Amino acid sequence: MTTYLLAGGGTAGHVNPLLAVADLLGQRDHAEVLVLGTKEGLEARLVPERGYELLIVDKAPFPRRPNRAAAAFPVRFRRAVNQVRAHIRDNSVDVVVGFGGYAAAPAYVAARREKVPFVVHEANAKPGLANVLGARRAAGVGVAFEGTPLKRSEVVGMPLRREIVELDRAASRGEAAEAFGLDPDKPVLLVFGGSLGALRLNRAFGDAWSDVLAAGWQLLHATGDRSDLTDPGAPGYVQRRYIDRMDLAFALADLIVSRSGSATVSEVSALGIPAVYVPYSVGNGEQRLNAASAVAAGAALLLDDETFDGDAVRANIIPLLADAGRIAAMADAAQQVGTRTGTENVAALIDRALGTSGR
Repeated sequence: MTTYLLAGGGTAGHVNPLLAVADLLGQRDHAEVLVLGTKEGLEARLVPERGYELLIVDKAPFPRRPNRAAAAFPVRFRRAVNQVRAHIRDNSVDVVVGFGGYAAAPAYVAARREKVPFVVHEANAKPGLANVLGARRAAGVGVAFEGTPLKRSEVVGMPLRREIVELDRAASRGEAAEAFGLDPDKPVLLVFGGSLGALRLNRAFGDAWSDVLAAGWQLLHATGDRSDLTDPGAPGYVQRRYIDRMDLAFALADLIVSRSGSATVSEVSALGIPAVYVPYSVGNGEQRLNAASAVAAGAALLLDDETFDGDAVRANIIPLLADAGRIAAMADAAQQVGTRTGTENVAALIDRALGTSGR
């Protein structure tokens, strides 16, 4: 029996790749997969729903400034490390795999103290602090994007959802067109900004949707739950607040305009879809970096959030819709950048760490 402890959570960007790896490892004979997370993160709901046992660790965020929380951090972090050490001993864990987030840092320290090998996976081009620290002593370090500044790292890609990995876009196009009420024989521009939507993208296409249709394209627009856009009800323009079947949306998309979260860039590139990314400008700049390798390869364009409006759509995207040759070249480049084997690559990294440790 090999027992795997997968640590991470807080956001979908940490939980989804963790679950993809968990599903693959769980298919192995004589394997037990456990997940380490906090009570507060997204993992508290998603992990049990997927059928895995969630072992709890107290949340101990790294202090960003000197204050009362910073003074209490050493005690809180030491307690979190001891909790993970107890989980490792009680469950005879053979290897720890961290995906970032609050659970990852104490997991790395606990694994080292228990002399259990650990592996780090970083989903963003700009790594989080937990993974920066963990990479220094890890048995293996995998990153989703070329150029991610982590010591001794190798590009393994992003562990993706099975419905994305197994998607045959051409075979699913008819079903997708029927699901959204669009014509499978006309090109489709897919615009989305996440479950809550993206205000600038919504306003820009709320202004320029008719220009997209005038260019001979259809528009599938996921506006998000907080959208205040009015649906004009025009033929060829489908507005949805949320799309449950993103695999069908991807099957129909000939070009995508979206934010550039790590999962989005990885899925779009893996499927060979050309894209225009508008990185979210709030945060530490990781969305711009996530898109960098796709842009450098010619698979995507990058537009600034601050100036993205209807005029930017008309100046940059409408001419692209008329250039079938350029879109085809971008699609070819995307297939060279993306990979559908990220899950298997991370599993190979884990196997290598186990082999090296002799466990």
